Amino acid sequence: MQICVSKIHRATVTQADLNYVGSITIDQELMEAAGIKPYQVVRVTSLANGTLWQTYALPGEKGKGDIVLNGPPARHFQPGDIVIILADAFVTPDEAKELDPTVVFVDGKNKITGVEHHKGIVK
Repeated sequence: MQICVSKIHRATVTQADLNYVGSITIDQELMEAAGIKPYQVVRVTSLANGTLWQTYALPGEKGKGDIVLNGPPARHFQPGDIVIILADAFVTPDEAKELDPTVVFVDGKNKITGVEHHKGIVK
């Protein structure tokens, strides 16, 4: 089964770079807090227009607050847009029961304001 293992909630896009090869660059501090690994596939959804885009995550400079949509998604996500970044994984039903999904909350400058864990929710 495919399941959401973490998310970064209401991050602000800081840059959109159409001419980059692809991916989303995420502040390394946010990736670590959410447990997102470099090159892990993530989905990004825009509160501005409802776009849902799947790509892979690359770490940005730690503590800088970068959320950069690279390549084609730069047509759908613009600086200032609020997004939710969802990290999925494929797990067995037994593995799902052991998951500890993480939600990272950020402010308007993508600084962490809180982290919640939801272990035991999946039955």
